[in-house]
Amino acid sequence: MKQRITNAFAKAKAEGRGAFVAYLTMGFPSLAASEQAVDDIIAGGADIVEFGVPFSDPFADGGVIRSAAYEALKQGVTLDDIIALAKRLRAKHPETGFVLFSYYNLIFSKGLENFADAVADAGIDAVLSVDLPLEERDELLSVLAPRGVSYVPLIAPNTPIERVKESEAGLENSFLYVITVKGTTGARTELPSDLTSRLDAIRAVAHLPVAAGFGISTKAQADEVSRHADGFIVGSALVKCLAEGKKPCLG
Repeated sequence: MKQRITNAFAKAKAEGRGAFVAYLTMGFPSLAASEQAVDDIIAGGADIVEFGVPFSDPFADGGVIRSAAYEALKQGVTLDDIIALAKRLRAKHPETGFVLFSYYNLIFSKGLENFADAVADAGIDAVLSVDLPLEERDELLSVLAPRGVSYVPLIAPNTPIERVKESEAGLENSFLYVITVKGTTGARTELPSDLTSRLDAIRAVAHLPVAAGFGISTKAQADEVSRHADGFIVGSALVKCLAEGKKPCLG
Protein backbone atom coordinates (compact mmCIF):
# COMPACT_ATOMS: atom_id res chain seq x y z
CA MET A 1 0.00 0.00 0.00
CA LYS A 2 1.38 3.39 -0.99
CA GLN A 3 1.42 5.74 1.99
CA ARG A 4 0.46 9.00 0.26
CA ILE A 5 -2.06 10.05 2.91
CA THR A 6 0.27 9.20 5.79
CA ASN A 7 3.09 11.03 4.02
CA ALA A 8 0.92 14.10 3.43
CA PHE A 9 0.16 14.48 7.12
CA ALA A 10 3.79 13.83 8.05
CA LYS A 11 4.99 16.50 5.59
CA ALA A 12 2.51 19.05 6.93
CA LYS A 13 3.56 18.31 10.50
CA ALA A 14 7.23 18.71 9.61
CA GLU A 15 6.36 22.11 8.11
CA GLY A 16 4.51 23.16 11.25
CA ARG A 17 1.03 23.32 9.74
CA GLY A 18 -2.16 21.35 9.40
CA ALA A 19 -2.65 19.22 6.29
CA PHE A 20 -5.09 20.79 3.81
CA VAL A 21 -7.74 18.31 2.66
CA ALA A 22 -9.80 19.73 -0.22
CA TYR A 23 -13.23 18.42 -1.24
CA LEU A 24 -14.56 19.12 -4.73
CA THR A 25 -17.81 17.91 -6.29
CA MET A 26 -16.65 16.17 -9.44
CA GLY A 27 -18.45 17.14 -12.63
CA PHE A 28 -19.23 20.64 -11.41
CA PRO A 29 -19.39 22.85 -13.29
CA SER A 30 -18.12 20.20 -15.75
CA LEU A 31 -15.72 17.28 -15.76
CA ALA A 32 -13.11 19.35 -17.57
CA ALA A 33 -13.53 22.15 -15.03
CA SER A 34 -13.18 19.63 -12.20
CA GLU A 35 -9.89 18.41 -13.62
CA GLN A 36 -8.61 21.98 -13.81
CA ALA A 37 -9.91 22.69 -10.30
CA VAL A 38 -7.97 19.75 -8.88
CA ASP A 39 -4.83 20.99 -10.62
CA ASP A 40 -5.46 24.48 -9.22
CA ILE A 41 -6.16 23.43 -5.65
CA ILE A 42 -3.06 21.20 -5.54
CA ALA A 43 -1.00 24.11 -6.89
CA GLY A 44 -2.62 26.19 -4.15
CA GLY A 45 -1.37 23.90 -1.40
CA ALA A 46 -3.85 21.03 -0.99
CA ASP A 47 -2.18 17.92 0.41
CA ILE A 48 -5.13 15.56 -0.12
CA VAL A 49 -8.06 15.82 -2.55
CA GLU A 50 -11.47 14.31 -1.93
CA PHE A 51 -13.26 13.42 -5.16
CA GLY A 52 -16.93 14.04 -4.37
CA VAL A 53 -19.25 11.75 -6.31
CA PRO A 54 -22.61 13.43 -7.08
CA PHE A 55 -25.61 11.55 -5.69
CA SER A 56 -29.35 12.11 -6.15
CA ASP A 57 -30.08 12.20 -2.40
CA PRO A 58 -27.06 13.86 -0.75
CA PHE A 59 -28.61 14.09 2.72
CA ALA A 60 -25.33 14.94 4.46
CA ASP A 61 -24.61 17.91 2.22
CA GLY A 62 -25.64 21.51 2.49
CA GLY A 63 -27.02 23.73 -0.24
CA VAL A 64 -23.80 24.53 -2.08
CA ILE A 65 -22.65 20.95 -2.55
CA ARG A 66 -26.20 19.70 -3.10
CA SER A 67 -26.68 22.18 -5.95
CA ALA A 68 -23.32 21.24 -7.44
CA ALA A 69 -24.21 17.54 -7.30
CA TYR A 70 -27.54 18.11 -9.04
CA GLU A 71 -25.82 20.10 -11.79
CA ALA A 72 -23.26 17.34 -12.33
CA LEU A 73 -26.00 14.70 -12.45
CA LYS A 74 -27.91 16.75 -15.03
CA GLN A 75 -24.82 16.48 -17.21
CA GLY A 76 -24.80 12.71 -16.78
CA VAL A 77 -21.62 12.48 -14.71
CA THR A 78 -21.16 8.96 -13.31
CA LEU A 79 -18.98 7.17 -10.80
CA ASP A 80 -17.04 5.62 -13.68
CA ASP A 81 -16.37 9.08 -15.14
CA ILE A 82 -14.94 10.23 -11.81
CA ILE A 83 -12.73 7.18 -11.35
CA ALA A 84 -11.38 7.76 -14.87
CA LEU A 85 -10.79 11.42 -13.99
CA ALA A 86 -8.88 10.40 -10.87
CA LYS A 87 -6.71 8.10 -12.96
CA ARG A 88 -5.81 10.95 -15.33
CA LEU A 89 -5.01 13.22 -12.39
CA ARG A 90 -2.93 10.56 -10.66
CA ALA A 91 -0.56 10.57 -13.62
CA LYS A 92 -0.04 14.33 -13.10
CA HIS A 93 0.07 14.29 -9.29
CA PRO A 94 1.89 11.11 -8.22
CA GLU A 95 2.31 12.08 -4.54
CA THR A 96 -1.00 13.79 -3.64
CA GLY A 97 -3.42 11.82 -1.50
CA PHE A 98 -6.67 10.95 -3.33
CA VAL A 99 -9.88 10.00 -1.50
CA LEU A 100 -13.08 8.94 -3.27
CA PHE A 101 -16.01 10.46 -1.34
CA SER A 102 -19.35 8.77 -2.07
CA TYR A 103 -22.62 7.38 -0.83
CA TYR A 104 -22.69 3.60 -0.50
CA ASN A 105 -25.51 2.93 -2.95
CA LEU A 106 -23.30 4.03 -5.83
CA ILE A 107 -20.42 1.85 -4.66
CA PHE A 108 -22.59 -1.20 -4.06
CA SER A 109 -24.40 -0.81 -7.38
CA LYS A 110 -21.12 -1.06 -9.28
CA GLY A 111 -20.32 -4.36 -7.58
CA LEU A 112 -17.80 -4.32 -4.75
CA GLU A 113 -15.11 -6.31 -6.53
CA ASN A 114 -15.43 -4.22 -9.69
CA PHE A 115 -15.39 -1.03 -7.66
CA ALA A 116 -12.29 -2.05 -5.72
CA ASP A 117 -10.47 -3.03 -8.91
CA ALA A 118 -11.33 0.29 -10.53
CA VAL A 119 -10.29 2.56 -7.66
CA ALA A 120 -7.04 0.65 -7.14
CA ASP A 121 -6.23 0.91 -10.85
CA ALA A 122 -6.94 4.66 -10.74
CA GLY A 123 -4.45 5.21 -7.92
CA ILE A 124 -7.08 6.25 -5.37
CA ASP A 125 -5.67 5.90 -1.87
CA ALA A 126 -8.83 5.59 0.22
CA VAL A 127 -12.61 5.56 0.05
CA LEU A 128 -15.04 7.44 2.27
CA SER A 129 -18.67 6.33 2.29
CA VAL A 130 -20.90 8.85 4.03
CA ASP A 131 -23.67 6.43 4.96
CA LEU A 132 -21.85 3.16 5.69
CA PRO A 133 -22.10 2.31 9.42
CA LEU A 134 -19.10 0.98 11.30
CA GLU A 135 -20.87 -2.34 11.85
CA GLU A 136 -21.41 -2.87 8.12
CA ARG A 137 -18.18 -1.65 6.57
CA ASP A 138 -16.28 -4.94 6.62
CA GLU A 139 -17.79 -6.05 3.31
CA LEU A 140 -16.21 -3.01 1.67
CA LEU A 141 -12.93 -3.20 3.57
CA SER A 142 -12.58 -6.85 2.65
CA VAL A 143 -12.29 -5.95 -1.04
CA LEU A 144 -10.37 -2.67 -0.66
CA ALA A 145 -7.58 -3.78 1.66
CA PRO A 146 -6.17 -6.59 -0.54
CA ARG A 147 -5.87 -4.05 -3.35
CA GLY A 148 -3.96 -1.53 -1.24
CA VAL A 149 -6.87 0.89 -0.83
CA SER A 150 -7.76 2.24 2.61
CA TYR A 151 -10.92 3.67 4.16
CA VAL A 152 -11.65 6.99 5.88
CA PRO A 153 -14.01 6.82 8.88
CA LEU A 154 -16.39 9.66 9.72
CA ILE A 155 -16.50 10.69 13.38
CA ALA A 156 -19.71 12.49 14.35
CA PRO A 157 -19.93 15.19 17.06
CA ASN A 158 -21.60 12.69 19.39
CA THR A 159 -19.41 9.64 18.65
CA PRO A 160 -18.14 8.18 21.96
CA ILE A 161 -14.37 7.94 22.36
CA GLU A 162 -14.51 4.14 22.54
CA ARG A 163 -16.25 4.08 19.16
CA VAL A 164 -13.62 6.42 17.78
CA LYS A 165 -11.00 3.82 18.62
CA GLU A 166 -13.13 1.08 17.03
CA SER A 167 -13.53 3.20 13.90
CA GLU A 168 -9.79 3.44 13.24
CA ALA A 169 -8.93 -0.15 14.18
CA GLY A 170 -7.00 -1.95 11.47
CA LEU A 171 -6.72 1.07 9.17
CA GLU A 172 -3.55 2.60 7.76
CA ASN A 173 -2.78 5.30 5.19
CA SER A 174 -5.94 7.07 6.34
CA PHE A 175 -7.21 9.71 8.74
CA LEU A 176 -10.15 10.31 11.02
CA TYR A 177 -12.62 12.73 9.44
CA VAL A 178 -14.02 14.52 12.49
CA ILE A 179 -17.27 16.33 11.75
CA THR A 180 -17.14 19.69 13.47
CA VAL A 181 -20.85 20.51 13.65
CA LYS A 182 -24.20 18.78 13.78
CA GLY A 183 -26.17 18.97 10.55
CA THR A 184 -25.09 19.20 6.92
CA THR A 185 -21.98 20.52 5.23
CA GLY A 186 -21.63 24.21 4.52
CA ALA A 187 -19.49 27.21 5.40
CA ARG A 188 -20.14 28.77 8.80
CA THR A 189 -19.03 32.03 10.37
CA GLU A 190 -18.31 30.35 13.70
CA LEU A 191 -17.36 26.85 14.77
CA PRO A 192 -18.66 25.21 17.99
CA SER A 193 -17.10 26.46 21.22
CA ASP A 194 -16.40 22.92 22.41
CA LEU A 195 -14.72 21.84 19.18
CA THR A 196 -11.14 22.28 20.35
CA SER A 197 -11.62 20.19 23.48
CA ARG A 198 -13.36 17.52 21.39
CA LEU A 199 -10.45 17.43 18.93
CA ASP A 200 -7.95 17.25 21.78
CA ALA A 201 -9.79 14.28 23.30
CA ILE A 202 -9.91 12.40 20.00
CA ARG A 203 -6.30 13.15 19.19
CA ALA A 204 -5.24 11.82 22.59
CA VAL A 205 -6.48 8.31 21.73
CA ALA A 206 -6.10 8.17 17.94
CA HIS A 207 -3.24 6.52 16.11
CA LEU A 208 -4.43 7.90 12.76
CA PRO A 209 -4.12 11.61 11.96
CA VAL A 210 -7.17 13.69 12.89
CA ALA A 211 -8.68 16.11 10.35
CA ALA A 212 -11.72 18.28 11.02
CA GLY A 213 -14.32 19.25 8.45
CA PHE A 214 -17.84 20.67 7.89
CA GLY A 215 -18.09 24.44 8.17
CA ILE A 216 -14.47 25.52 7.71
CA SER A 217 -14.33 28.33 5.16
CA THR A 218 -11.53 30.72 6.13
CA LYS A 219 -7.81 30.52 6.75
CA ALA A 220 -8.37 31.76 10.30
CA GLN A 221 -10.73 28.85 11.01
CA ALA A 222 -8.30 26.42 9.40
CA ASP A 223 -5.43 27.74 11.51
CA GLU A 224 -7.50 27.48 14.70
CA VAL A 225 -8.52 23.90 13.95
CA SER A 226 -4.94 22.98 13.05
CA ARG A 227 -3.79 23.90 16.56
CA HIS A 228 -5.89 20.98 17.83
CA ALA A 229 -5.88 18.60 14.85
CA ASP A 230 -3.49 17.28 12.23
CA GLY A 231 -5.43 18.76 9.35
CA PHE A 232 -8.53 20.58 8.16
CA ILE A 233 -11.07 19.82 5.45
CA VAL A 234 -12.68 22.44 3.22
CA GLY A 235 -15.46 21.66 0.75
CA SER A 236 -18.39 24.05 0.40
CA ALA A 237 -16.19 27.15 0.32
CA LEU A 238 -14.19 25.70 -2.59
CA VAL A 239 -17.27 24.59 -4.51
CA LYS A 240 -18.81 28.03 -3.97
CA CYS A 241 -15.75 29.62 -5.61
CA LEU A 242 -16.28 27.40 -8.66
CA ALA A 243 -19.97 28.34 -8.76
CA GLU A 244 -18.89 31.99 -8.89
CA GLY A 245 -16.53 31.33 -11.78
CA LYS A 246 -13.37 31.58 -9.70
CA LYS A 247 -10.56 29.18 -8.89
CA PRO A 248 -11.16 27.14 -5.72
CA CYS A 249 -9.66 29.04 -2.81
CA LEU A 250 -9.75 29.33 0.96
CA GLY A 251 -10.96 32.71 2.20
